[in-house]
Amino acid sequence: MSGKKKILAVIPVRWASTRFPGKPLALIHGKPMIQWVAEQAEKARLVSEVVVATDDTRIFNAVKKFGGRAVMTSAEHSTGTDRVAEVAETIECGIVVNIQGDEPLIPPENIDLVIRPLLDSSDPPVSTLMTALRDLEEMFNPDVCKVVADDNGRALYFTRAPVPYDREAWPGGAHETEQNGATSGVYGFKHIGLYAYTKPFLLRFSRLKASRLENLEKLEQLRVLENGYAIRVTETERNSIGVDRLEDLNAIEQLLSKNK
Repeated sequence: MSGKKKILAVIPVRWASTRFPGKPLALIHGKPMIQWVAEQAEKARLVSEVVVATDDTRIFNAVKKFGGRAVMTSAEHSTGTDRVAEVAETIECGIVVNIQGDEPLIPPENIDLVIRPLLDSSDPPVSTLMTALRDLEEMFNPDVCKVVADDNGRALYFTRAPVPYDREAWPGGAHETEQNGATSGVYGFKHIGLYAYTKPFLLRFSRLKASRLENLEKLEQLRVLENGYAIRVTETERNSIGVDRLEDLNAIEQLLSKNK
């Protein structure tokens, strides 16, 4: 835990889901998924407090049952970030971490990694992560968000398109590139949807209107760039598995069984 700034981790979750309704309470080895996420967040050394933000009493009660802290939020929020901001506004803290509620095995090390840049400087006021893409299919998959950063670790763009595009090699061997110390032999970088914000910026960001590119790509982080702010991007070797469908849940359970 940081002694300089209280660091609040918020996990925004809701019941409704087109692909998987009730996903936060889906059981994984006898525990609801939201409990797995909260317990992983608690393991992060730099986090002062973990809060689940929801608009559903079933999730609220489940979190209370396993001893976590839950806060009821408005049902009108269009994004998880807005839900996080509502909670952060009422709790004294310096840094706020937005943790996806559908990553039950999120590495605590990644949470600490996304926080560290904001401990050193509040400029840029947003921090996120990326990991090397070595799978060509993932590179061309629009469900996988790609990020390109400059030599100083600031995001240039986030997109669902295959970027950077290797004009000479596609579709061919691995794209020879170096970025933020990454070794050659990768196609690009996958964005990991984990964010840390300074509290003042988070509250400011939540009041900004959705931007043109954000609406086009359906990537909320583009609103930050379009409004002239920077995002710090740090590379990690630890990927995280998200649960979008029932089959993803089965894959998580198999992975846990192997690691027993």
